[in-house]
Amino acid sequence: MAHLLGADAVSLTLGTQVLLDSVSLGLDDGDRIGVVGGNGAGKTTLLRVLAGAQPPDDGRVTRAGGVTFALLDQRDDHGHGTTVRGVVHGTVPDHVWASDARIRSIHAGLLGDLDLDSDLGSLSGGQRRRVALAALLVRDDEVLALDEPTNHLDVEGVAWLAEHVRERFGRGRGALVVVTHDRWFLDAVCTHIWEVHDGIVEASEGGYAAYVLARAERARLAAQGAEKRANVLRKELAWLRRGAPARTSKPRFRIDAATALIADEPPPRDDVALTKLATARLGKDVLELEDVGVTFDEPVLRDVTWQLGPGDRFGVVGVNGSGKTTLLRLLSGDLQPSHGKVRRGKTVRVAMLSQDVSELDELADLRPVEVIERERREVTSDGKELTAAQLTERLGFSRERAWTPVRDLSGGERRRLQLLRLLVGEPNVLLLDEPTNDLDTDTLASFEDLLDTWPGTLVVVSHDRYLLERVCDRHFALLGDGRLRDLPGGVEEYLRLRRLALLEAAAQAPAPTSRVPGSSGADVHAARKDLQRIERRLARIAKAEQRLHARIVEQATDHIAVLALDTQLRELAAERTQLEDEWLEAAETAQ
Repeated sequence: MAHLLGADAVSLTLGTQVLLDSVSLGLDDGDRIGVVGGNGAGKTTLLRVLAGAQPPDDGRVTRAGGVTFALLDQRDDHGHGTTVRGVVHGTVPDHVWASDARIRSIHAGLLGDLDLDSDLGSLSGGQRRRVALAALLVRDDEVLALDEPTNHLDVEGVAWLAEHVRERFGRGRGALVVVTHDRWFLDAVCTHIWEVHDGIVEASEGGYAAYVLARAERARLAAQGAEKRANVLRKELAWLRRGAPARTSKPRFRIDAATALIADEPPPRDDVALTKLATARLGKDVLELEDVGVTFDEPVLRDVTWQLGPGDRFGVVGVNGSGKTTLLRLLSGDLQPSHGKVRRGKTVRVAMLSQDVSELDELADLRPVEVIERERREVTSDGKELTAAQLTERLGFSRERAWTPVRDLSGGERRRLQLLRLLVGEPNVLLLDEPTNDLDTDTLASFEDLLDTWPGTLVVVSHDRYLLERVCDRHFALLGDGRLRDLPGGVEEYLRLRRLALLEAAAQAPAPTSRVPGSSGADVHAARKDLQRIERRLARIAKAEQRLHARIVEQATDHIAVLALDTQLRELAAERTQLEDEWLEAAETAQ
């Protein structure tokens, strides 16, 4: 494999903090590197040093001759133009980039809801972020560094990006370095993980699951003081090893080592005990929506009927603007329906985590420990009494940060504090709206560990596929038509439904007046026959995938059988991707 880039004894100190201490590493063709670490550990700094945007104090970064490096920073920089078209394509004529299937795919994956002539100033922060990502992906740089690219992408967008970079940065086609807290993306995309901590970078082979195994093994062999951390890692590894029905990216690590490490590890949750506790706290009646509709300028939710029982753990996915937050506000009582009924049990106590943590502004002068103590001095978790200080430590606050004024906390720390504040209030119904924003992977694992012992009804709206599969037992979707749909096949079924909906919409769109240059009447006739053939095969693949998912659920404890079924799923997914590309090409000729 060709060597593309190397860092030799690189060191960098910002203020009094040593972020990189004599770090040496290399990047080869085909590498797809995931960078993880705590907030403030130096992940973004590492990317900027490799890109040449931040000079190191010592050491050097070298590139092979002619290698180009592109960086997606967390800061918006749109120097190429003030419209979407100008930022993404500059002065390149439309007919030039529109003839490239790869660029058309980028438009469909990231810019499908945007007018190319829109002014950047009229877009939301998330839309501008997607424009900046598209502007990098249309280029042909050998090395691409992405800092939190999945922020502002929904589940569908994350799946598209994963497929795009896997195909683009295969062996011999350049290298990818990505900082992200999206653990599903790390597992689906990355060939190696770099963990940044204490000024060093530790490398491990494989995706996120392999990284968890490596850390769990290190923690097991470490001093007794690391035992609590090891327990959380083993618990997460046990879930990864057993797998969930909706997971199609299975762990890529040594099966024997993983099996030995988690042999005595119980399931993450004791569902029977938790349901029993939840029923005692809630009774049999929790929340029920009956033929509920919500209309603002136009209908957002239509005739939704949904029943939530004690101990239910539901995940909700959907396209942007489909009404996910509106659904949570109905459940919390903050919003009344335009028609229909919302019934609540007499003992229901709802707590909702919104996407905004401005509620903490009035507590700016307090410390996190003091904020928690104002709610409750002690909390029982997993049968143990925990003080406010122990709770803050469990969710990732060091002793120093637990006594730092709220006004000086980072966005991720404020998010963690708000989560804790809700949990210690002991609600029996918890509604979480994008709870993983700004949280690093360690904090996410601790948060999920805390939820595992929480006896109540849980509803999670999130684009974080890993979280949805990890803490939720059932999944529902809002597909943009205002109706709530059950997803027996989980998140993978949602993605399949979205792909089919997009194909159907494209097929029903009115044909343009002009024909693709060079296509004859015979070409058009042949392309339309191809469209029918491809659509029939796609429908058969969808049914086959459903059958395989059902068999995986039935044989969840037979790891060999699950791996064999997963291989079949991967083969079907690869065929589906190829057919969808063929469909797009045929559709252009058939118009």
